[in-house]
Amino acid sequence: MKKLFNKRRSLFLTQNSKYLRYVFNDHFVLVLMFLSGFLLYQYSQLLKDFPKTHWPIIVIVSIIILMLLAMGGIASYLEPADKQFLLIKEEAIKEIINSAKKRTYIFWLVIQTLFLVLISPILIKLGLSVFMITLLIFGLGIIKWLVITYKVKVFYNNQNLNWDAAINHEQERKQSILKFFSLFTNVKGISTSVKRRSFLDVILKLISKTPSRLWTNLFVRAFLRSSDYLGLTIRLVTLNILSVIFVNETYLALALAFVFNYLLLFQLLALGHHFDYQYMNQLYPVRLNAKASQLKGFLRVLSYAVTVIDIILIRELEPVILLIVLMLIVTEYYIPYKIKKMID
Repeated sequence: MKKLFNKRRSLFLTQNSKYLRYVFNDHFVLVLMFLSGFLLYQYSQLLKDFPKTHWPIIVIVSIIILMLLAMGGIASYLEPADKQFLLIKEEAIKEIINSAKKRTYIFWLVIQTLFLVLISPILIKLGLSVFMITLLIFGLGIIKWLVITYKVKVFYNNQNLNWDAAINHEQERKQSILKFFSLFTNVKGISTSVKRRSFLDVILKLISKTPSRLWTNLFVRAFLRSSDYLGLTIRLVTLNILSVIFVNETYLALALAFVFNYLLLFQLLALGHHFDYQYMNQLYPVRLNAKASQLKGFLRVLSYAVTVIDIILIRELEPVILLIVLMLIVTEYYIPYKIKKMID
């Protein structure tokens, strides 16, 4: 059993390592370097001019610590078919889950401890001694073990393995990782959910139901009803707005906004393949290039809508002009090039 689950873990980690090269591409690494430098500079400035009012710092540090305590999914590597084929091996599966629990605890304990060491100068400024910080690290380590133990309890029902709960947890854990990678490249194995949001039907009514607008209707409908596209848009637009509002350096805020806008448009290119499973769309009496042109039109509207939000929030002439130029290049040249290459 250990050999089987070690193989599953190895395959999943190998799959993820292939996607990492798309995450840490040249552009992203460059942005990450600038962002890291900016954060380190701001951190040093904070320590030099530490605010006399401590409660905002205490609140922020407490929130981050609570988030770290809550993080950590148990990587069991169970699959849906296991509840039939491995049912007789339940005791062995329990041992594997227990091993996964220990791995999860050690990994997140290291992350948690590194964070506390990193912010130890702030904790000292807040009045904590080195001994108190050490006690805090050990205390939070114990709490982390209790949190992980509580999460594992979901896998059991009266000492028996709750196969459905354990398998669902593992599927959700894998999907969350794959969805992160999907921000940077096309990822296999992502499951999608479709839900009609009737309150958004008013948007669909604005689009004429004519053959010439067929693909626009389909793209907008998929965008509004697929949790992947709409959820992705909400997350990236929210990050975009927060970066513009809270990052004091205007050009860094602009760079972050542009990166988030680029990622949004790049990921929404997947709409071009959303209906490939439906062979009937090949029989629609519409022009062959209608699909590409209407996808361009939809992404163009979305791109300029988000850009307008950025312009309203930035309100400085030179950065606004630069953002407009960058978004024009991406929207009018890069995106059409990618669509033509993808659909052809």
